[in-house]
Amino acid sequence: MGDSISNMSTQAVVKPFFFLYGPSGSGKSVVGRQLADSLDASFIDLDERIAQTAGCTIPEIFSREGESGFRQRERTALREVCRDETNGLQADTKRRKPSVIALGGGALLDAENRALAEACGTVICLSASFDTLLSRLQAQADGRPLLAGNLQERLQDMLSRRQAHYASFECVDTEGLTPAEVAWQLQIRLGIFHVRGMGEGYDIFVASHLLERLGEACRERGLGGPIALVSDEHVARWIAPRVIASLEGAGYPVRPVIIPAGETHKTVATVQLIWQAFADGGLERQSTVIALGGGVVNDLAGFAAATYLRGVRWVACPTSLLAMVDASLGGKTGVDLPQGKNLVGAFYPPALVLSDPDCLQTLPREELRSGMAEVVKHGVIADPQLFAQCASLPAIEQMEAVVRRAAAVKVGVIQADPYERGARAVLNLGHTIGHALEKVTVYALRHGEAVSIGMVCAASLSQALGLAQDGLEEEISSVLRSLGLPTEIPPGLNRAAILDAMRHDKKRTGGKFRFVLPVHIGKVVHGVEVAESLVQLILRAKAMTPFSGSEK
Repeated sequence: MGDSISNMSTQAVVKPFFFLYGPSGSGKSVVGRQLADSLDASFIDLDERIAQTAGCTIPEIFSREGESGFRQRERTALREVCRDETNGLQADTKRRKPSVIALGGGALLDAENRALAEACGTVICLSASFDTLLSRLQAQADGRPLLAGNLQERLQDMLSRRQAHYASFECVDTEGLTPAEVAWQLQIRLGIFHVRGMGEGYDIFVASHLLERLGEACRERGLGGPIALVSDEHVARWIAPRVIASLEGAGYPVRPVIIPAGETHKTVATVQLIWQAFADGGLERQSTVIALGGGVVNDLAGFAAATYLRGVRWVACPTSLLAMVDASLGGKTGVDLPQGKNLVGAFYPPALVLSDPDCLQTLPREELRSGMAEVVKHGVIADPQLFAQCASLPAIEQMEAVVRRAAAVKVGVIQADPYERGARAVLNLGHTIGHALEKVTVYALRHGEAVSIGMVCAASLSQALGLAQDGLEEEISSVLRSLGLPTEIPPGLNRAAILDAMRHDKKRTGGKFRFVLPVHIGKVVHGVEVAESLVQLILRAKAMTPFSGSEK
């Protein structure tokens, strides 16, 4: 390319430029502004930048300099934008702020422009039907030199000539969607979300090979050291070495804090061990805690970070499917008490969440199945398409897309209700009975297995109360069974013990059982009061064999 732009490397964990491309009328500018707002990113309309620099309109540039003159200005503007924005990223030591750039409909016909855009960022092509594009363009007052004259004929000719070109990019169909809906689909496709409402906000990234870039990610956000890396004995063996290498490569001193694995160790005693390790490792207020592991590790490390020195920043690096789609998102941290799960905790959001689906390759198949229960739950709550994708256990190479879509459901919910004062309660679908089953089995049931049974019980309750559509319980049960998840209460459990555990559930209010109940796939209601007699009836109906002792 003739200058330093050709060798530009952003060094960002995720390429910081998101280029929106596509034919005239596809919505690049309006969607770009919406996407930039959602991601707390800057927005640049390249045509507007060209007009501003030239001091005249795009039609005037075409009139004076022809298309060749405009294309030269376009090439220069793209190079300057990439250089200026990259310099801005390198100067930002608090948070790497991305840029959304709307390109003109022919900007990447130039091979040099395309190579630059694809080297610096991610290019997404927006598309729509011919009739939709025509309708949008007819409603716009601004002139487009290449479509001057008979708009319908010129547009048809242009699309015909560029069809293969546009199809060579990753495309998102905007047909029938609002700009906000398109922007949301783009976030899912990109695997990038920005969560507001809890402190200064934080970014969530879902992509392969992220953990190798963890050190850079911490530097990009100005996170301080020394770093305490909290992990459990299983995860530490397989994943911690490359994470430590990344952190040390970025110049951080690292103090590994290895704790026993499993829910039975999610206790105040374990938190005390973590606190002591923080003190021994010399952590200060500007230091950083990194949680590397599943839901237990994320809850414990986040709670320890929230309380040590009255709060140090922390980063969530979930390694299990359950943690990637649920436990690491939303800033809820905590520990269990003998009376029940998560009875002590705090809302304390991470500074960053990096979900690397490559980690799932190290998981036992049983753990993947367990995590899929939360994926199904998110589909039932708000995403029928995600629910349909759960009909069988996805192949490992499909998991990245599953994680992105499932994470999006939780992000959408917590954005609406960060501190669980209302709507966020829908995420507890299946958990009221599920948590009780975990406690009574002394966590012999995995969390996802217990939630699976809890969801079926919730659907049964919903049908008994006349809230659910006919057949919903079997529809949910069928998908869960296809994943190899349990749908009935294991044999030999004491019903009185289950009910007692439910009475200590943190979601209980006014001494009443209150449930999240499904209405149909994609809709649930929360805060539904259910009589204890009906709960007992459902527990008995969902038992594989008669209950133990006096409950037979």
